[in-house]
Amino acid sequence: MSNIEALIKENAKSTDRELEKYFSQKDGDFKVLFDAMEYSLTAKGKRIRPFLVMQFCKMLGGRDEEAKIYAASLEMVHTYSLIHDDLPCMDDDDLRRGIPTCHKKFGEATALLAGDALLTYAFEIISGADNISDKNKVKAINIISKAAGRDGMIGGQQLDLLGEKNGVDYEKMTRMHSLKTGMLIKAACLLGCLSADVYSGEIIEKAEIYAEGIGRVFQLVDDILDVTSSTEKLGKTAHSDEKKGKTTYLSFMSVDMARQVACLITEKACESIKELDKDKTLCELAIYLRDRAK
Repeated sequence: MSNIEALIKENAKSTDRELEKYFSQKDGDFKVLFDAMEYSLTAKGKRIRPFLVMQFCKMLGGRDEEAKIYAASLEMVHTYSLIHDDLPCMDDDDLRRGIPTCHKKFGEATALLAGDALLTYAFEIISGADNISDKNKVKAINIISKAAGRDGMIGGQQLDLLGEKNGVDYEKMTRMHSLKTGMLIKAACLLGCLSADVYSGEIIEKAEIYAEGIGRVFQLVDDILDVTSSTEKLGKTAHSDEKKGKTTYLSFMSVDMARQVACLITEKACESIKELDKDKTLCELAIYLRDRAK
């Protein structure tokens, strides 16, 4: 196991412990809602967004306890997006992280509510935290709501739906992915900066360039794996984009070319952050995401 893989696994365990705190009690009258939320939230993922929050916090000397709250909240928002993305009215997927999707396990209505509840719970956790200043609470909520909202992830999802019907050109497709996938990745980096009270100037510019780069590579690799890997390896349905006629990076380039583009973007992402990334953890992460097999 590489150093970065060990760090990601260690951080995932820490994030899981943090998430467990928020599900210690369940209302018996609608326990199924809590079960559905927890089912999707605790499905074993890499926790890349929480890792980015914590690594930027560490790099900039931020407050670990504050960053943990941001990391857990952002993971809730990410999980909500996965639940909704898998619904029949969206991508209509049966598998997520190697297990049945939330709506397959609990039904569409409960899955919809579970996603809604995770989204709103994220803001409840931040706004109610005793160890975060009011100023940072407002900024954190602003960062997440922008990233997840109409001009962010949801806008990207709408572009995706429109693209399925009408097709999209390369420019529109890259914008779609920068919103749908990239915005929560950018939010993770910015929340890590916020934990250190850094939210302007050159550091933020570098964080955004890095985030945009790894976000784009993440999607490039997703598109490559969708056509080159299997359902068993991915933990989700392979060849799904092709079957649905979706426009992807591979609609415009070969697999080999996509890998070359991913390498170039990763180099630029590492270059943008190298002065801050003294132990090269963020660069190692970028390379890990470029070379991942699932």
